[in-house]
Amino acid sequence: MNLFKDLMRRLLRSRGWIAAQFGGSLLLILLGLAWTRLPEKHLWQVALSLLLPLLLIAAFLTLQAATMRRMAGESDERSSLALGAASLLVWVLVGWAAWLLLNWCDDQFETWASFLNSKAPAHWRAKLLTEAHIQHWLILLEWVCRWIVVPAKVIPYAVASAQWSWRLPWRRALRLLWNWRWWLGVVVAALGGVLLPSHFFNGTPHGTASAQLWAVGLKLTGAYLLAVCFWVLLLAWVAALFGRQSRPADPELTEVPVLVGPPEPELQAAVKLPLPEESERTLGDAGS
Repeated sequence: MNLFKDLMRRLLRSRGWIAAQFGGSLLLILLGLAWTRLPEKHLWQVALSLLLPLLLIAAFLTLQAATMRRMAGESDERSSLALGAASLLVWVLVGWAAWLLLNWCDDQFETWASFLNSKAPAHWRAKLLTEAHIQHWLILLEWVCRWIVVPAKVIPYAVASAQWSWRLPWRRALRLLWNWRWWLGVVVAALGGVLLPSHFFNGTPHGTASAQLWAVGLKLTGAYLLAVCFWVLLLAWVAALFGRQSRPADPELTEVPVLVGPPEPELQAAVKLPLPEESERTLGDAGS
């Protein structure tokens, strides 16, 4: 099956969970904002402020795991949804740890740029390897690592974990990491879902306060829709690539037994292959 047709088939099959991605993610974000505003004057409010983050995390993991499983399709070997969602938490923590490490690198860029500039040759230090240039290149490298390298390495394992829990198909995930189509999909998703929305807020606000408020609302809505849209497309893309691995490359070239029939004589194949002795005797008669 064509890869893009398979992608569209998975998207159509998962349209219910895709709608939940758009609506449910927004609801979780709003509940998270409401959690930050909860008062803590009474005991039940304190208990709710402690319980609500756990419920939000569980709902988020369940939503993502269910969407991944639906796009991957039915499988007799996959684990339960609860185990898939629980194992997905491991890869969320891995991505979060990588995010914290990149945040630490952000704080060091100025120091690193100054150090690299001081070690550069004098004729390069003044024009090419200035501190501003080096810091700009470090920021670009960090953006690529944050939005392309880390997601490309974590998402295949997360999708497999949502499907098979702790019994991960490590070889299939590793083969996917060497597939240029997967990396191309991650690059497109990063450009469309992260870089493009970031330009919505580059302009200087102007107009009345009401107009600015409407503009900010529209920009936030557009950024949210683009981010979720490319996230859903990326999940369908990795599911299609995983599905492509599980199918033979060319079904027409699959080995099929030749002229194998049932044991009943009346139901056997119409053409029978001659035995070696019969073939030699036939050739001898023809030669004489």
